[in-house]
Amino acid sequence: MTMTSPTPTAPVKVAPAPRSTGPSRPSRFRMGAGQQMKGGPFAYAALAVIGLGSLLPLYWTLVAASRTQDEVLASTPPFLPGGKLVENVRTAWEQANLGTAILNSVIVAASITAATLFFCTLAGYAFAKMRFRGRGWLMTAVIATLTIPPQLSVVPLFMMMSGLGWGGQLESVILPTLVSAFGVFFMRQYLIEALPYELIEAAKIDGANNFRIVVSVVLPVARPAMMVLGMLTFVQAWNDFFWPYLALNQQNPTLQVALGQLSASYTPDQSIVMAGALISTLPLLVVFVVFGKKIVGGIMSGAVKG
Repeated sequence: MTMTSPTPTAPVKVAPAPRSTGPSRPSRFRMGAGQQMKGGPFAYAALAVIGLGSLLPLYWTLVAASRTQDEVLASTPPFLPGGKLVENVRTAWEQANLGTAILNSVIVAASITAATLFFCTLAGYAFAKMRFRGRGWLMTAVIATLTIPPQLSVVPLFMMMSGLGWGGQLESVILPTLVSAFGVFFMRQYLIEALPYELIEAAKIDGANNFRIVVSVVLPVARPAMMVLGMLTFVQAWNDFFWPYLALNQQNPTLQVALGQLSASYTPDQSIVMAGALISTLPLLVVFVVFGKKIVGGIMSGAVKG
């Protein structure tokens, strides 16, 4: 019996460990999961200047609304609020019938916002995910309406509202703005990226009809965009002056039309006008304070993909 010696194996070389040069520092420009960029002193200073510049018109409105007209129009305007705010607000409220105007503005803005969100979300979903003949041409026609100046439609729109018997009524302001071309385009662009076809197909496999798909699939996905569109629509409807001024009368105005009546005299009292402007601004501030964080949170949650 022959004995064989084992074959010698070559030694395994182990690579030396890299030399440590100290604790690693996170890069300021490298963003990782869950990390946020930290701004320097210049960024905070720029944000402070922009914030103060944005608040300056609102502060001046408060100052002018709490002073007399002589103080507002003086060569050296005041920089601190005065003691005439309550009196000026009461005068503006009585002269312009602001109670009725605020109620009308709430009805108009809320109705337009709710209708715009409903119809624009449905139309945006149809243009984004449904296949039907002429879809591209119809979307082109919708976008083309954005290039038409609204002044061109004033005369036929006024004749139409008069023919319906809605002259001076809130219906003449609400009906023409139930759907916006911008809202349809905005929702379409959002749903193209945010709503995958797999969710729709899975809902169809489970036996869901189109109504169920819209309620259970489309609306939860479209919620962030709907909040942004709702905020923009409400602000635009609240501040609209041109068409309500033509369609309504002095007995049934919206808030912006009522404010126009304050400054329509030959020598308007600027402190009274500013008091009315302050009243018209407060509801928008309340809406932004209450829903602003939810809107930003909805945008951020809709932007995260995973």
